[in-house]
Amino acid sequence: MIDFTNSKELFNVYSGSEKKKTLIYENEKYLVKFPDPIREKNKEISYINNSFSEYIGSNIFKICGFETQKTLLGNYNYHGKEKIVCACLDFTDDNHMLYEFEKLALGSSLDKKIDTELSDIIEIIKENDGIINSNEVLNYFWDMFIVDAIIGNTDRHNGNWGFIFDRITNSFKISPIYDCGSCLNPILSDEDIDNMKEKDIKNNAINVYSCLKNNGKKINYMTYIKEDNTYINDAIKRVFPKINIVEIYNLINSITCITDSRKNYYKDIITIRYNIIKDKYNLINN
Repeated sequence: MIDFTNSKELFNVYSGSEKKKTLIYENEKYLVKFPDPIREKNKEISYINNSFSEYIGSNIFKICGFETQKTLLGNYNYHGKEKIVCACLDFTDDNHMLYEFEKLALGSSLDKKIDTELSDIIEIIKENDGIINSNEVLNYFWDMFIVDAIIGNTDRHNGNWGFIFDRITNSFKISPIYDCGSCLNPILSDEDIDNMKEKDIKNNAINVYSCLKNNGKKINYMTYIKEDNTYINDAIKRVFPKINIVEIYNLINSITCITDSRKNYYKDIITIRYNIIKDKYNLINN
């Protein structure tokens, strides 16, 4: 793995829930995310594996044909302790600014508060046709939903996807995929996984919820995918043929710093979700 310990450090300009540094590696600027031991007060909830989640989730998107933020797994020696980190390439510069969807939402639907309600998100996308290509963005949003369902991303909120604003041309394009650290159950320890039974793995694969809401309730990915929904059906038709499950397995197997049981767990939950989407794909194509 890459050792980032002696990389040049810049003043950190990134926010978010995880510990992070801004480092220069091979003349490129990276946001380097560190394992986050405790996120919630008085709760022993560890996000120690979020580096693996970030790396694998991002690369699964890449396998599925999305433009994706480049990520690198590595280590960083901090006060004598080696930490596994995920370095995420900064795809912005002086002329190209990340413009999160939540910023678009702030200037839209001025008579109500916007959260992650699906109907509100669709309304905002359609309302801003002209600033953005609403058909392209709607398709992208639902395609992203399908891959987030495969990786079990619980945190694709309005700040975790968006656009790149070109200051020179005054134009927008969809940004690369970024921030996948909340996929693949990052709070599970190796011990938790070792003690799991087959029914527990299946339960984790199926009972995973998006932060997106439908009528005020968080969406269960697998339940929603099984419904007769035009947006979902069209997205599955576009995305499923691009999902190379063997390449996904090879990606997971290639990571030397995680246990075999964790690799098998990742592959098992992804396979269950993949098969549900495959069944839906076959259904809508018959």
